[in-house]
Amino acid sequence: MEGTNPVNKKLAAALSGGAVLVLALTGCGGDDSDEKLDAWAKEVCDAVQPQAAKIKAANTAIQKETSDNSTPQAVQQADSKAFQDMSDAYKAIGAAVNKAGAPDVENGEQKQQDAVKELNSISASYATLKKQVDGLNTTDQAEFADGLKDIAAELDKLSKSGSDALSTLEEGKVGEAMSRQASCQTATASAGATKS
Repeated sequence: MEGTNPVNKKLAAALSGGAVLVLALTGCGGDDSDEKLDAWAKEVCDAVQPQAAKIKAANTAIQKETSDNSTPQAVQQADSKAFQDMSDAYKAIGAAVNKAGAPDVENGEQKQQDAVKELNSISASYATLKKQVDGLNTTDQAEFADGLKDIAAELDKLSKSGSDALSTLEEGKVGEAMSRQASCQTATASAGATKS
């Protein structure tokens, strides 16, 4: 019985939403130079780039496993590793924003703290999803499919709610400074490639 296939597709679609969060970290447009802010943006963007690549790779791994007629065991293994990688990546981005300090803009400290809190919360959510997928029963395909449905629903919520604080962090000058960094432009390109 190939009962998991439609669910797998739903899961893959929900997962690609994770890329939206990385895109939220990359700003766009603008060229008013501000050295202090540019230095801050460069530090954050340089740290985000490898994590964006890790998130992209995790998304790709899940899409591959869920688009094939893979066994529940193979799907579980791929999802578990991907969720762990995503959890680690968001935690690392949170640590990078924290280490960079507050951007030199109005309410910069509040924006920075909110973004770090948001990133750590996303990291914790992926860690919870990893535990959920590890606990699924792979010997019963129908039960496994139901479990995946719940995980896909959680992912959907996560991708919709995750970027608020990041968007706030990047309003105005911060976003402009980030858009001038080559590493943020690369992160946008690699994250954008996972949105299909």
